[in-house]
Amino acid sequence: GTTTSGATPTSAWRWCASLPKTPQVCPCESGQTYAECCQPWHTAQAGPAPTPEALMRSRYSAYALGLHPYLLNTWHPSTAPGELDTYPIKWMGLEVRHAQQTADAGVVEFVAKCKVNGRAQTMHEVSRFVHEDGRWWYIDGVQAPDQAPGPT
Repeated sequence: GTTTSGATPTSAWRWCASLPKTPQVCPCESGQTYAECCQPWHTAQAGPAPTPEALMRSRYSAYALGLHPYLLNTWHPSTAPGELDTYPIKWMGLEVRHAQQTADAGVVEFVAKCKVNGRAQTMHEVSRFVHEDGRWWYIDGVQAPDQAPGPT
């Protein structure tokens, strides 16, 4: 059968299936939809992320969605790698534990959950950010002391 628009259910399904796969809920677990949260920063519709926490959340979402150009574009040139080493990680969740900022520096402590080769892992990190040229940049991160690697 046809709908009032003349499209068959099959053609409507093909159109929907051709749309890019974007998550409904933001991967950064802000409680907002992706469209209201990190997507505007990923697509540059809203300019750069306004705070260190927003930048960290948008970077987590970029990792979860495989948006490697965004990660490199938000990494401070003084510490950015030339390219990202990518390997199969499934990002499973984010908990922001602490965020603070001054006029030109910020710190965000977070715990990210992921699966690497099917094995659950957590990453507890304190990330540093700097505000230069009208935007926040990721500088680096250090592993929190309670997550120091043990003997392998």
